[in-house]
Amino acid sequence: MPDKISWRLILVSLLLVISVFTVLPLQKKISLGLDLKGGMHLIMKVDTSSLTPKQKKGAAQRALEVIRNRIDELGVKEPLIQPQGRDELLIQIPGVVNRERALSIIGKTALLKFELVEENPDIIAAQMKKTSPEYEVLDFKGTKLVLKKKPYITGADLSDAQFNYNSSELSYQVNLTFNKEGAKKFSDITQNNVGKRLAIILDGKVQSAPRIDEPITTGQARIRGNFSLDEARDLALVLRSGALPCPLYVEEERTIGPLLGEDSIRKGLKATAVSGIAVALFMLVYYLFAGFVAVLALVFNLVLILFGLYLLKATLTLPGIAGIILTVGMAVDANVLIFERIREELAVKKPLSLAIKFGYEKAFRTILDSNVTTFIAALCLFAFGTGPIKGFGVTLMLGILASMFTAIVFTRLVFDILLKYKKLKSLPMLSMIKNTNINFISKIKVCITLSLLLIIAGAGYFIKGKDSVYGIDFAGGQIQEYQFKKNININKIRQEFKQEGVKDVNIYSFKDRKNIIALRSLKDSFKEVKSVLDKYYPRGYDVLRVEKVGPVVGKLLRKKAVMAVIFALLGILFYVRLRFRHFDFALAAVIALFHDVLIGLFSAVFFSYKINLLIVTALLTIAGYSINDTIVVYDRIREFTPRARKLSLREIINSAINQTLPRTIITSLTTIIAVLGIFLLGPYTLRGFSFTMLVGFVVGTYSSIYIASPLVILFRKKR
Repeated sequence: MPDKISWRLILVSLLLVISVFTVLPLQKKISLGLDLKGGMHLIMKVDTSSLTPKQKKGAAQRALEVIRNRIDELGVKEPLIQPQGRDELLIQIPGVVNRERALSIIGKTALLKFELVEENPDIIAAQMKKTSPEYEVLDFKGTKLVLKKKPYITGADLSDAQFNYNSSELSYQVNLTFNKEGAKKFSDITQNNVGKRLAIILDGKVQSAPRIDEPITTGQARIRGNFSLDEARDLALVLRSGALPCPLYVEEERTIGPLLGEDSIRKGLKATAVSGIAVALFMLVYYLFAGFVAVLALVFNLVLILFGLYLLKATLTLPGIAGIILTVGMAVDANVLIFERIREELAVKKPLSLAIKFGYEKAFRTILDSNVTTFIAALCLFAFGTGPIKGFGVTLMLGILASMFTAIVFTRLVFDILLKYKKLKSLPMLSMIKNTNINFISKIKVCITLSLLLIIAGAGYFIKGKDSVYGIDFAGGQIQEYQFKKNININKIRQEFKQEGVKDVNIYSFKDRKNIIALRSLKDSFKEVKSVLDKYYPRGYDVLRVEKVGPVVGKLLRKKAVMAVIFALLGILFYVRLRFRHFDFALAAVIALFHDVLIGLFSAVFFSYKINLLIVTALLTIAGYSINDTIVVYDRIREFTPRARKLSLREIINSAINQTLPRTIITSLTTIIAVLGIFLLGPYTLRGFSFTMLVGFVVGTYSSIYIASPLVILFRKKR
């Protein structure tokens, strides 16, 4: 029977089977981000300021190859090393990472050179006063050495570097093997300068300055510097890999320990499961059999999101899990819109088959408009976000596409099959709100005044604390978190840091996170902090995370965040203007969005959540999602206007709000349930993110009723 149902059934079945078999088993098919499995994320600045214009060309690419060689020598599996922008490198090292060692190996310039030590007393005396371009003066074991600046041999002349133990000096050393050209240079310099000293210099520091007792023609040398095993091993590694063409500086660092990653996965899965079950139970209880169909669509929706992540080879991050949880609530929104439309058709005594047909047709336009606006915000997150924020944007976009497919195609197919075989005789549903006739428009002045007062008060509070409201993402600085294995006393720890002379570090603990402390500083204080903790709590703690953002990057991230919000709001303004044709509708909708975003932002600041990338992500999500309720009302106004020419705009808008009130409340409720799951059960790093969205979604429901639509009336009066 090659009818429409058959073709749809075949396509949906194929997609479901392919999706399920493609993504299983999940742990092997879906790539996890560093914030879930642990590891190090670095943005390194390639400093070419000391290079000539000729040397600057290709310097970043040469640095990238050197770093790739060094990380490969470390034996790291699946590292990500790629250029970012003109003079930055993105480096991601998954798994358990020794932070200090990794930074030392990646960032060490490893510029090796051999220079002769000047021994003429007259020249030495002259150079001590003023060094000519031919000489340089460097410290070595407390004395000043005057060196002929021309390097006779450099790291480019090496073919190998290995380390071993020097039993006579009771320390490790690094043995160098020169290539053919380097061996000849080394032979010449030792033959022509017997009795003189030859300094071995690494990154501007003299490692040793032995006297040449006899010509060395073996093509080998050694560096002695009282090295430990790790120092000798790492020095040999970087020398083998080659020198960097110029210095590198850490502009952004996010190091996540394995404990925090495991905790994030556990809590993220728990929040997803609980949120999904809560939303599913609500749909089952309220919409009965139709709710059961919606739950099936919800499961299919999750499978499609995972399938999309696999196809795009996208990485699932912690914000990405939050995006999945959010789509759990958003996925049923389209079903709610359809079911409420079907309810309305049944209320006017239409046959079930026609009620379902018209319900889907009338809901489609609203579903499309509301999802496009959210997609615009998700697209801005992907375009302007970094790292895990891009992951949230990808997951949100996939969730939007998947939810539209499952709501419009899959659920319609289920109903059509049941109707075709006469297995569906009725579609009963519970009703929360019936036939309201509230005069919402009469409250317009009170509501606008209340909103203005809240925004003004919030802005005042924000401006008052503007120096302390930003997290390190935007203000720059470093934050470290440690978990202790035994009960700790925060005041005792502060005293210990004071005794050790570690200053400029703000130490605080968490009420809801036992035996965990965080330290915040403007500079990289990890080495000092770890030294104190090792002294007082040896092996008694674990590093949860270390994050560092330079001031330049902080300003750039803040600029990107502002641009993302502006472009999202402009995109939504343009789309609403295009779809509803009247500029006053679009302007009122965007003003309501500004209202929701500002109150969400000020609420987060008031409750002491630092403004970071995740908070901005929440604000963009609010901008994209909270307009959904407004579009539902606008769509009803658009539908109602041609049939109610004798009514005033005030009466039309009031009727539209009353008629769509059940949908407005229920669609907001399902999403709030999902976000509440993140807030109560999700990882603490998503607490500010989920709180901001909770406030934004609640306020968004209020603004769609009392701000967006009533503003249209004010604008019409002005005209």
